[in-house]
Amino acid sequence: MARREFSAPKPWAEMAPALVDVAMGRKPADLVVRNGRWVNVHSGEIIAGTDLAIVGGRFAYCGPDASHTIGQGTKVVDAGGRYLVPGLCDAHMHVESGMVTVTEFARAVIPHGTTSMFIDPHEIANVLGLEGVRLMHDEAIAMPVNVHVQMPSCVPSAPGLENAGASLGPEDVAEAMSWPNIIGLGEVMNFPGVAANDPVMVGGIAETMKAGKTIGGHYASPDLGLPFHGYVAGGPEDDHEGTRVEDAVARVRQGMKAMLRLGSAWYDVATQIKAVTEQGLDPRNFILCTDDSHSGTLVHDGHMDRVVRHAIQQGLKPVTAIQMATINTAQHFRLERELGSIAPGRRADLLIVSDLAEMKIDEVYGRGVRLARGGRLEVDIPAYDYPATARNTVKLGKKLTAADFDIAAPAGANEVRVRVIGVIENQAPTRALEADLPVENGLVGMDRRNDVCQIALVERHRGTGGVTNGFVSGFGYMEDCALASTVAHDSHHMIVVGTNKDDMARAANRLGEVGGGVVLFSKGKELALVEMPIAGLMSDQRAEVVAEKAEKLVEAMRAMGCTLNNAYMQHSLLALVVIPELRISDVGIIDVTRFEKVPLFVEG
Repeated sequence: MARREFSAPKPWAEMAPALVDVAMGRKPADLVVRNGRWVNVHSGEIIAGTDLAIVGGRFAYCGPDASHTIGQGTKVVDAGGRYLVPGLCDAHMHVESGMVTVTEFARAVIPHGTTSMFIDPHEIANVLGLEGVRLMHDEAIAMPVNVHVQMPSCVPSAPGLENAGASLGPEDVAEAMSWPNIIGLGEVMNFPGVAANDPVMVGGIAETMKAGKTIGGHYASPDLGLPFHGYVAGGPEDDHEGTRVEDAVARVRQGMKAMLRLGSAWYDVATQIKAVTEQGLDPRNFILCTDDSHSGTLVHDGHMDRVVRHAIQQGLKPVTAIQMATINTAQHFRLERELGSIAPGRRADLLIVSDLAEMKIDEVYGRGVRLARGGRLEVDIPAYDYPATARNTVKLGKKLTAADFDIAAPAGANEVRVRVIGVIENQAPTRALEADLPVENGLVGMDRRNDVCQIALVERHRGTGGVTNGFVSGFGYMEDCALASTVAHDSHHMIVVGTNKDDMARAANRLGEVGGGVVLFSKGKELALVEMPIAGLMSDQRAEVVAEKAEKLVEAMRAMGCTLNNAYMQHSLLALVVIPELRISDVGIIDVTRFEKVPLFVEG
């Protein structure tokens, strides 16, 4: 495997004379790909008998015969009638959800044809603040593919309803907009704040507008009335939180881009794509993305190739689906002169595909260099060295015991009615449920038979020893067990879900020992562990190793009775206090339909 340092091509303005010379045949190309079927995302055509000539990492000539560009040092590749597809773009994603670093994420997805990513590192920002964003920004620049960074907009995501490990304001946004690899503002999750003209939200959006960069959206409410209109008027330009066809229609009609996601646990393409396939809306305003994909999905199932394949299966023409994962994304981020198509001057990010409908990718080129073939990476990407300040971030303040997870009942009660967070399979929203639970020795019990177990939010940024307790339903655990994770969107404290309080304490303490990650205990025994020592969010191991550990975790969860698809991803979102209906935070139980703290016990 070739080891090399990577850098972006020179700007088109500097490269133009060389590109012209190659196109005219005055100078030889570095690489010529012959006899392919050109998937032209500008015209919507597939053009047989196409040659491509590449120099300096950019396309110089795209046409019927590039023999005039071939010289003594030109490498020639015969496409043999296969499809020539632009490198795929993921318009919205979080690297941290893959449990790995930017480097390892890139290693995992390049063989699947992803050559451009637009990442929002608001996970690490909630732990390390602006320093964490800068670390991932700098790592992204060193990749052999295009990894653009959005400056996190909401840290914390809902001020007053949670306390993160850091906070960012308009002045931080202004600073980040001057960094070379910042492409825009990350998803603006505080949608009530935008509609209410909150100064922090207004200020961050204004700084992004002044920089002429894209403002990412996140409108997680089903209410398409005045709050939605106020949100759009505030400036966000896209949204990936739609789950219904009417969500996609509403966004596009208001001038937003509807981002349709297929992640490890989010299946929102099939319902919303009907806006195109059945209602005939213009597909240019629809973009495909993943949002959150864990390492197991990346290694075993794919990345953007998986999303494109799925979109085609929902009735899209292959070229249309590819447009939604290439040129539409590039145009949205004002990069259509750099990315997203096979055309002169653009970066030579290219896939050679033998089956278009199935997205069977034979070869992947990034900036004119072959990076992968036959599903295997061909280049070695040097690891990025995270400093000590990015490690040892799990501060519990004390050793937890089972008593920290006790929930005292109101005096004299034999039974209580409580609020319960209801997990919805394959979707980010939750349900606000209620349940009647028994009281024994003054403490509220669980109801395993009816799938009600405990959830706790353990403060881990400042070592306060604080624990917020509540109840959750939907995981189906039938055995004594507890799952703890320091990936707890978005403030990333620690979420512990369990049927046994001794195991809950053991799981929490274990993550304190290893510096973060996810662990499953049952009856005092550790069944599975994925260590994530970088900010308690990312592993420093290879993606394949992390995927193997994650698969062991999934198997162990199944053995405990949990059959929920991608249950760990659902677990990690239970503190996300910007998506309805009910969540938990270090402040308490949060009703996200009203954006306020509510009592655990239901009165009357």
